[in-house]
Amino acid sequence: MLDKASGIDLLVVGDILLGALEAEPLFDKVRAILRQGDVVVGQVEWPHTRRGQASSTDFPAPAADPDHLKAFRNAGFNVATVASNHMFDQGQNGVEDTLATLKALGIQAVGAGMNIAEARKPAIVDRNGVKVGVLAYNCIGPRESWATAVKAGTAHIHVMTHYELEYASPGSRPAEFSFPHPDHVEEMEKDIRALRREADVVVVVFHKGMVRIPVKLAHYERTICRAAIDAGAHAVLGHHAHVLRGVEVYKGCPIYHGINHFVVSYADPGRAQVTASGVDLHDRHAFRKAFREPSPDDRDPDSNFRFAAEARNTMIATLRLSKRGVEKAGFVPCWINEQEQPQPFGRDEARGAQVVKYIEDITRAIGSDTTFRWDGQYRLVFFERTAPQQGR
Repeated sequence: MLDKASGIDLLVVGDILLGALEAEPLFDKVRAILRQGDVVVGQVEWPHTRRGQASSTDFPAPAADPDHLKAFRNAGFNVATVASNHMFDQGQNGVEDTLATLKALGIQAVGAGMNIAEARKPAIVDRNGVKVGVLAYNCIGPRESWATAVKAGTAHIHVMTHYELEYASPGSRPAEFSFPHPDHVEEMEKDIRALRREADVVVVVFHKGMVRIPVKLAHYERTICRAAIDAGAHAVLGHHAHVLRGVEVYKGCPIYHGINHFVVSYADPGRAQVTASGVDLHDRHAFRKAFREPSPDDRDPDSNFRFAAEARNTMIATLRLSKRGVEKAGFVPCWINEQEQPQPFGRDEARGAQVVKYIEDITRAIGSDTTFRWDGQYRLVFFERTAPQQGR
């Protein structure tokens, strides 16, 4: 389905939540495309363990069945980013079992470990003589999720928020400013420079952004994306916001600010999972009422989707790579159907045009003048190399 040419194809998708009783069918609509990728990266959002213990007061994820990760492998993924705000939600056992299961399935995991040194270790995949290195960082928190020298958890970048009252009116809404901790940015830059000595192409993935907000970038987001590129990364991708966000190009390098979730299957009718605030994750109506504003989906009592209708728009990020770096960057537009399956749509299909229009609109809204063109039946391109990438 993807038009092949010289180089290799890197495919990247966002958050994957495998809570369904049957995980395999969730990938049925995208399996043919994913299996064409040479390096295929997905974000494993939840801990997969049978011996977890809730270890977060923020919004703890349930312990997903480790067997469900077989569906992840069978769909074509060979790298898992695991630097999520939920990876420590089932404690050290949850991290350990998730990593062990992925390793047993032949999947490289990046972004979490049994200590901070392991969490910062990259994944490196060699395909057809092109070495691709991947690093992943959690910019969301909570602090419980962070790895230390003696504790399991995620590679992280501490993002601080400052509130400033801009005029004399106590109690008024303040301006908000966010910025990454300089020491953590410096450590990330060291990781990137070290990986550049081992890999031809370096890709950095951030768990970042404000949930359900597609057209506003927090101040820290461009800062860390551009710092990664300035340090030597060839491409940067983000997820976490549970909605698509815009794309742009910086110094000849593509940035995807948010590629959205990809599979979000909470449905396990045999087990309730109640948050600290008393919301059952498996009650779709309670979930939607508690965690976002009403949408047209709320008027459909049969809809199983837990997010706003616009969050059905998603993508497979596609990057054509060579030893020189990124040759092309784009995406396959997808839509999440009522069976919780991401489904690709091509250039001649109305749903595909709808997803593309949405991405164009949110890209313009963040101040990016990036343009898109179809490259074959299913892939759009917004970046093509015409000169050496900055600093390469």
